[in-house]
Amino acid sequence: LLRCQDFWERLLIPAFVFFFQKLYPFAWVNNPTKSTAAAAGGCILIPHQALKRIGGIEVVRQALIDDCALAQAVKSSNTASFAPLAPQLWGVQNSQSPPKLGDLGGFSKTNQQRPGFGGIWLGLSQSTRSLRPYPSLASIWNMIARTAFTQLEYSPWLLVGTVMGMTLIYLVPPIGLIVSVLTGHWLNAIASLVTWLLMALAYLPTLRLYQCSPLLGFCLPGIGLLYTLMTIDSAWRHWQGRGGAWKGRVYSVEG
Repeated sequence: LLRCQDFWERLLIPAFVFFFQKLYPFAWVNNPTKSTAAAAGGCILIPHQALKRIGGIEVVRQALIDDCALAQAVKSSNTASFAPLAPQLWGVQNSQSPPKLGDLGGFSKTNQQRPGFGGIWLGLSQSTRSLRPYPSLASIWNMIARTAFTQLEYSPWLLVGTVMGMTLIYLVPPIGLIVSVLTGHWLNAIASLVTWLLMALAYLPTLRLYQCSPLLGFCLPGIGLLYTLMTIDSAWRHWQGRGGAWKGRVYSVEG
């Protein structure tokens, strides 16, 4: 779990995990037949033989989002061996809850017995907790802006698509509700309200995980707007030659 204690952390950190899961569906990440790969940099366990198989940590030396790059390297190491192993590992690999220690032991043993296997597992857990604080909007903003445009592969078209998608999904329902009420279009108002409620309902499991108020689900449109602005700022920083800033250093596209 990421730290979630201060006001801005409780408002924005659960949404970070929520959006991460939408970007990298855990069921897809854990499915050996799909190419989607991701990892959470705060807690990564990787067998030595798996790291050696992909060429060591050097393979992600130039990656700004190094945790996801590492996961992609592991999963791409031998995609041909994913499908035959899928039924054997289905229960472990496609569960969004953390596997039992015995399951992880079997998962590790499979990797040892089949050195070409590139299986990974990503899930949510309350047993590991990050100590890094994000006490202000600026600290969270900089964390997102550092890599958001990198995630979009520095593509202006993906940026435009992201902005349009975030606007359609998170901003249109509340705006539509307000406009419909003011203009007396009650069917549109009901449709907008139901969409907003479904949005809050989808966010509820993440809020429960972080022990936050369910009412924060209704703040998701505003939260989505903030994350959209962070993404736009990430692109702006990149175009200004300030993208990828980390601990006083700026990393270029080439690394």
